[in-house]
Amino acid sequence: MRLVSFELDGQRDWGIVRPELNLVCPSRLWLGEDAPKTLLQFIELYHDRISNLVEPEPDDHWLKLEQVQIVAPIPNPVRNIICVGKNYKDHVSEMAKVGHSKETEISHPHFFTKATNTVNGPYSKIYLHPEITSQVDYEGELAVVIGKRGINIPEEKAIDYVFGYTILNDITARDLQKNHVQWFKGKSLDGFCPMGPWIVTKDEIGYPVELEIRTWVNGELRQHSNTKHMIFDIAKLISILSQGMTLEPGDILATGTPSGVGMGFNPPKLLKPNDVVRIEIEKIGYIENQMYAR
Repeated sequence: MRLVSFELDGQRDWGIVRPELNLVCPSRLWLGEDAPKTLLQFIELYHDRISNLVEPEPDDHWLKLEQVQIVAPIPNPVRNIICVGKNYKDHVSEMAKVGHSKETEISHPHFFTKATNTVNGPYSKIYLHPEITSQVDYEGELAVVIGKRGINIPEEKAIDYVFGYTILNDITARDLQKNHVQWFKGKSLDGFCPMGPWIVTKDEIGYPVELEIRTWVNGELRQHSNTKHMIFDIAKLISILSQGMTLEPGDILATGTPSGVGMGFNPPKLLKPNDVVRIEIEKIGYIENQMYAR
C-alpha cells in the first residue's frame, strides 16, 4: 500500500493514497477514530501488524488528490535523516574527475546526516539560499524508512526492519560541503530535503530492491541508473549502520545517488532560480520541485 501525509483546510492528516484513481482515504475512515494521529505513529504501532490490515475499497468519502496538499511522509522526523555518500561507482568516479573527491574505491559506507529542518514537501518550492551558497546541486535517491527498533541487526534479517520506501532529493551546497570538510553544513540548509510523495510499503517493492531511478532538470535527463548498482545494498547498509547504534521506527536512510549530478559535468550544471528538478523511481512515483531565490 501507499501511505501519504497531507494537509486539508490547514489540518495535517495521513492516510492511504490510490494515485491511479486520484484518491486519498483519510486514516480515520480506514482505522476509525482511534487511528494514530500521524504516519510516524502508525509506523511505530503497526510495523509488525501491517500484513493483517485490509486496504479499504474506495467510496464517496475518499478525498480527491487535488483537494489536499501532499507533504513529506514524515514531515517532522524525530532524528536527522541518515544518508550514504558515494554508494554508486559511477558517482564516485565523476566526483573524482572534477576534483571534488580523491577517492576512487570505497571500502566502507560513508554515513552522514541532514538536519530535520531540511525536510520539505514533494512538490514544494526550494529556496536556494543565494546569500550563502552559489553551488546548489541535486542528488536523486531512494530512501528507506525503518519500521521497528533494532541494534546489531544481522544482514540476513535487515529487511525485516524496513517499513517501506520513498523518494528523496539530497540537495547539497557544494561550496559549503567543500569549505567545511564535514558534509553536515552543506547538506543541511533549510528545505534541502524534499521527499515523498508517499511511502510504499516493502511488500509492494519486493527484494532484492532493483528499481530504475531517473532525475530530470528542466526536462533534461541528468541521472539514470538502477538501485541494483549500489556499492552497498540496503541490507548491508542497515546492518552496518545498526552496529552499536540503535535504529528507531521512522528513521529515514537515504541510500546514495548515481552519476549525473550537476557538479559532475564540465562545466558544472548547478541549480538556478526557476529550475525544476524531477526525480522518478520505479514503483514509487515522482517528486518535482522548483528552485527560487528572493
